[in-house]
Amino acid sequence: MKTALAAAAAAVLAAGGAAAAPLNADAIGQLGWLAGCWAAPGAEAGSGEQWMAPAGGTLLGMSRTVKNGKTTAWEFLQIREVDGQLAYVAKPHSQPEASFKLVSVEGSSAVFENPQHDFPQRIIYKREGDKLQARIEGTMNGKARGKDFPLQRVSCEGK
Repeated sequence: MKTALAAAAAAVLAAGGAAAAPLNADAIGQLGWLAGCWAAPGAEAGSGEQWMAPAGGTLLGMSRTVKNGKTTAWEFLQIREVDGQLAYVAKPHSQPEASFKLVSVEGSSAVFENPQHDFPQRIIYKREGDKLQARIEGTMNGKARGKDFPLQRVSCEGK
């Protein structure tokens, strides 16, 4: 009996808990909380991340880093269906496209994973009010690594 209970508990945890959402394209609306413009406090003007509202089965986004008045990094982002499941598809500057499957979405938190990717292997977004915490995690050179990107909602007005 204990073994059966332990197996059942493990199955629920592996599935992301009883409240786990479907992870196919029908779940795209559950990620609408990402929509908007976000910037790191103290970042140079023009730096930030922007997501369009869900439409047509996708969320489209982009990020840009500006240093000393010049764009030093950029990335085009999509959340869309890949092989029947939602995925975060990133196309960073000077790098090949990479997809990360959505493995959990609960409220205003989402986790995407690709264990075969060099780094990161996990991308996490969590929103609390006007703050968005983005985090990348994984292993690099055999060592666990992680980097946080605290973001604050900002106006999407062009300047």
